[in-house]
Amino acid sequence: MFSYFTIATANAVLPQVIEKFKNLQKKKQEILKLEAEMNAQMSASFNFADYVVLKQNLNSAITRFYEAIEDLENTGVVLKSVEEGLLDFPSKRFDEEVWLCWKEGEKEIKFWHEKDVGFMGRKPLDVSDESLV
Repeated sequence: MFSYFTIATANAVLPQVIEKFKNLQKKKQEILKLEAEMNAQMSASFNFADYVVLKQNLNSAITRFYEAIEDLENTGVVLKSVEEGLLDFPSKRFDEEVWLCWKEGEKEIKFWHEKDVGFMGRKPLDVSDESLV
């Protein structure tokens, strides 16, 4: 179910979102490890049985990765970048749809940006929670 976040509701759910984001990052690392194993297998003399097992493991890891994205986004946030650690929370500033923006390492929501502007357009929150949905 879709809903807009206020600063307060975004910050309230942020610990859960961060936990889910960290889980997603672990799934991404698992994929990268398996891809490296497959590449190493290909460069050495390999047999089909080992390759097929690695490929199946990679397929399963990719499935778990996408399930983790779905789990994260079921909280209402939108994943913008795993690598850069960027998540957006849909909100409204007065009557305009905007994103409340979080970057990995931040302890609370402190920034927002227009919906057609990315991370580089972030602005500090200088409005009260009442002006956001």
